[in-house]
Amino acid sequence: PPQHRPKMPTQPTPEKSKETLEAKSAFSATLLNIGGTHASPLVERAHTITENASALEKQQAELESHTAALAKQNESWDKLAGEARDGLKEIGDVQNWAEVVERELLVLEQTLQYVEGGDNRDHGGENDDDEDVNGGDGLNGSITRNGTGKG
Repeated sequence: PPQHRPKMPTQPTPEKSKETLEAKSAFSATLLNIGGTHASPLVERAHTITENASALEKQQAELESHTAALAKQNESWDKLAGEARDGLKEIGDVQNWAEVVERELLVLEQTLQYVEGGDNRDHGGENDDDEDVNGGDGLNGSITRNGTGKG
């Protein structure tokens, strides 16, 4: 069996060197073209992101400013609501006070009617000759029609 001998590298000929150099150049050009093709959109995207970042920073500053203004307005409205709540409470207090005074005046009026005119319920609402007409003396009786006190 014949033995296989490894072939010894042969020296490139000038033509092969030229072909190899052209192939290397073509391969490098292809790699550069592919890199440029993929890099161009990435560069554009990076540029867009940079532009958007500055726009977002501006919008963030505006948002912070508007948020601060809204917080100030909210504090103002909260103060106004507190004042309105206090005002309504005062109105409620005044209304309650007025109702208490009205009840006390009704009691006082009924008491004065009782003192001045006697209790008409006991007499069927009719005045007898001995009945009080001018009001009581405030102590223990009333003045009758004939001017004498009873009681």
